Amino acid sequence: MVAWTLVFHIVGLVFWVGSLLVVTQVLAIHAEEVTPETSATLSRVESKLLKGLAHPGAAIMVVTGFILVSHDPKLLQQHWLHVKLLLVVILVALDLRLTFRARAFQDGKIVVTRRECMVLHGAISLVFLVIVILVVVKPFRTAPERTLGLNRAATPMPRAVIER
Repeated sequence: MVAWTLVFHIVGLVFWVGSLLVVTQVLAIHAEEVTPETSATLSRVESKLLKGLAHPGAAIMVVTGFILVSHDPKLLQQHWLHVKLLLVVILVALDLRLTFRARAFQDGKIVVTRRECMVLHGAISLVFLVIVILVVVKPFRTAPERTLGLNRAATPMPRAVIER
């Protein structure tokens, strides 16, 4: 059950972050577009990516994240997870900023620049990179966890192995 939940957590990540990165690129192209037909097409692409992939991916990640933590509540004591959750909140804020800016731009209420889109793209990429590093390296583990070689799920080693 946990393995499948983790699979869906990762799939949600791919949908969410991948779509956000594509939307920032499409929005950057859209910001420089002058023809109404192309602008309307790019608006539809942005909306479909956000509504059809990014936001469902985010929802999948949040739900599966809660399930993963409920299977191992001790995860909540690990500092790397605290930092990861903070970065997820930042990623949600970046998602909301991108979504609201794209909608306002599509409605003609604001002007979006290519530079702004590229800054959002870089910020999303950076947050994603740090999250991946945290999950793989788990840098803030306690000394006993590191020396005992506990695995990712923080399951204790058999007593026979520890006593050697």
